[in-house]
Amino acid sequence: MSHNNTARQRALEIAETLHANGYQAWLVGGCVRDMVLGREPQDYDISTDAIPARLIELFPRAELVGAQFGVVLIDGVEVATFRSDHSYRDGRHPDSVVFEKDPKEDVLRRDFTINALLLDPGSTGLPACVPQVVDYVGGLDDLRNKVIRAIGDPERRFQEDHLRMLRAIRFAARFGFDIDPGTMAAIQKLHENIRRVSSERVREEIVRILTEGHARRGLELLDASGLLVEIMPEIAALKGVQQPPEFHPEGDVWVHTMMMLDALPERPPATLALGVLLHDVGKPPTFRMADRIRFDGHVEAGVKIAEDILKRLKFSNDDLDQVLALVANHMRFAGVMQMRESTIKRFLRLPKFEEHLELHRIDCLSSSGNLENYEFMKQRFEQSPPEDVRPPRLLTGRDLIAAGAPVSNPQDLSNPSFDLSSLQPRDA
Repeated sequence: MSHNNTARQRALEIAETLHANGYQAWLVGGCVRDMVLGREPQDYDISTDAIPARLIELFPRAELVGAQFGVVLIDGVEVATFRSDHSYRDGRHPDSVVFEKDPKEDVLRRDFTINALLLDPGSTGLPACVPQVVDYVGGLDDLRNKVIRAIGDPERRFQEDHLRMLRAIRFAARFGFDIDPGTMAAIQKLHENIRRVSSERVREEIVRILTEGHARRGLELLDASGLLVEIMPEIAALKGVQQPPEFHPEGDVWVHTMMMLDALPERPPATLALGVLLHDVGKPPTFRMADRIRFDGHVEAGVKIAEDILKRLKFSNDDLDQVLALVANHMRFAGVMQMRESTIKRFLRLPKFEEHLELHRIDCLSSSGNLENYEFMKQRFEQSPPEDVRPPRLLTGRDLIAAGAPVSNPQDLSNPSFDLSSLQPRDA
């Protein structure tokens, strides 16, 4: 049984237990939205009038994940008590909640109309479930019309939780929907509030915008909303930076980057998507006009700027290392035909070299269209035996330390690019 079928079955069983004990149980949120759209939900959420203490009694395996907000986790299914929220002073959490008996009260405190649909868990067949959807906020019409609309007063919704502004962008990009003009106007008015959201929450939304589909549209909406200049002003700075037309007939650095985002494969690795977004981030500060437009040192500048962005958004060290490697090496493909064999092998040994290849392919298709160097390195990569690309280490830094050689920074030993020549033997 697939994960999705298993999750659906667990949700059905939980709902049956709640019904048998006299409680309401509705599928709610993204799972209903996805079913109406004909998509297979990844997760199933249940909304009920049973309070958390009662849920714990009925389901001994339940875990309290947000008891103060009426949320428990039962066998991987999130079950939330109907509630209404009151005042959000921190732009994320309600100061107080009131448990409700009416599902409509619960719906009215949610973010967007398309995420506020209710469905009896027994009605999960498609498309037969659609007429049975309970819709208090016009979400079905917005799904049909492909519109992202905040429930009620959009300014109030975004003041309650500032991250909802980024979620509006993500949903619009993922589904190819438009953002309701009133909802967009509220984001444009309140976009500075995104500064109050934790870097970790912002990071997760940015990654999802880049990887869930239509990344170009996501970035264009971020720009139009005013959110981009708050989160990544270095990316907004790409606009209007001209490039030499003989190498970049497509236009400025922003246009080139948007074209590359548009060419990303479906569900790309986050590091590849970030590498595409950041690969030319060093061009604005290095732009100069000489015999032609030049960007001397843009790779080195780009690595530093990309590092600042990734650290600001609290990316993991592994992600940071890979993205910076993509930025640092994206111009190396220009010289592969003149490289010595040993240099090519070292290039091929870069971790996740397939991401370097894919970034270069997209880069070429979004500029000159010349894939000669890409095809050459792709063939070398595919034909190189694994032991040739990743030969076993005969001697490591730890071996030398064990033999008595000093090292100034032991942490360097975990760095795959660590240069053993920095180790010097002790005086005899």
